[in-house]
Amino acid sequence: MKSLAILGATGSIGDSTLAVIRKHTDKFKVHTLSAHRNVTKIISLCREFKPQRVVITDTCAYTEVKQALSGQSVEVVYGANSLCDAVCESDIDLVVAAIVGNAGMESVVAAVNAGKTLLLANKESIVTAGSLVMPLALKTGAQIIPLDSEHNAIYQCLMTGYQCGNVPKDVAHLTLTASGGPFWNTPISEFAAITPAQAVAHPQWDMGAKISVDSATLMNKGLEVIEAHWLFNIAVERIKVVIHPQSIVHSMVNYLDGSVLAQLGSPNMQIPISFGLGLGDRLANEGGLLDIVNVGQLQFFAADDVKFPNLKLARQAIISGGTAPAILNAANEEAVAAFLNHQIAFTKISEINDRMLNSLSLEAVESVPQLLAIDQQARLQTKRMIEKL
Repeated sequence: MKSLAILGATGSIGDSTLAVIRKHTDKFKVHTLSAHRNVTKIISLCREFKPQRVVITDTCAYTEVKQALSGQSVEVVYGANSLCDAVCESDIDLVVAAIVGNAGMESVVAAVNAGKTLLLANKESIVTAGSLVMPLALKTGAQIIPLDSEHNAIYQCLMTGYQCGNVPKDVAHLTLTASGGPFWNTPISEFAAITPAQAVAHPQWDMGAKISVDSATLMNKGLEVIEAHWLFNIAVERIKVVIHPQSIVHSMVNYLDGSVLAQLGSPNMQIPISFGLGLGDRLANEGGLLDIVNVGQLQFFAADDVKFPNLKLARQAIISGGTAPAILNAANEEAVAAFLNHQIAFTKISEINDRMLNSLSLEAVESVPQLLAIDQQARLQTKRMIEKL
């Protein structure tokens, strides 16, 4: 039986992870849960799964949760430092990193430094800190299993025993598939009139507003290119992106001999999560079995980085190196927030990202505190730019 820490237990990845665990209570024991301020949900989860510890990172929520669970045998602790302490516990086998954004970066680094098996859904920790995290994983022996459907697909298609951070053998290139969002075949002349309501209406996946907009601008795929570069230690020119509207093929590995291995499945996060939890063993889940006849056809189209310039900016960030990905990620988050708040047009998102990426000076990545400081600097300057626009 494996003992788990699930960081970000009340989010969508937490939901999917716990759904798989409910089907395999003989294989997994929940040791630690964490949440920010979803008090009602984390209390319910604690009563159901009876963890030894729960970490709360919001002050008011911590007080409520501690009072509500005072009569139960669960330790309630507070703060980001407690997250880092929790993942280093010797009796935790697997760490599910599902905290959204830079808030999850320090605990990811702590888990890797402790040599844990990390099931990674926190994109930002690799996008912005990949140059720190991946060498550290190879040094400590930490095993990183990506949970994003695209990177999990590549992980499944690589040779048995592959460890993230090593150079994959016999690979010509990787192909990331993108649904294309709602506008992949919309004429670029209509982009300026796109509304937030239209942008968040993803045709395949049920996601939050921010990531739905990232899918619509293809920034989500750009960030995944950066992530793939670090996870699989492969040059940016060997990472391809294709539009695949059906979202059935989640990614492909193109080998030197002309063979292409692809991972197919229904668009449900329980599938990659169950593979990660199983450590290579296939676990039953509620993701649904794929009926390929019912799908009918699989289509693939070239990704247009003129129409979707965020793809080109992500590649530029990799080539520029250092803190460039951190700047791009921060600028994009602020630009998307401004678009969702009706402050800027859809087309301004990539324009702001471009201007920020090319206006701030770059530094070599040295530490998590440095990256967090640069993130705040980039956000402040992006907000100022948005105010001027």
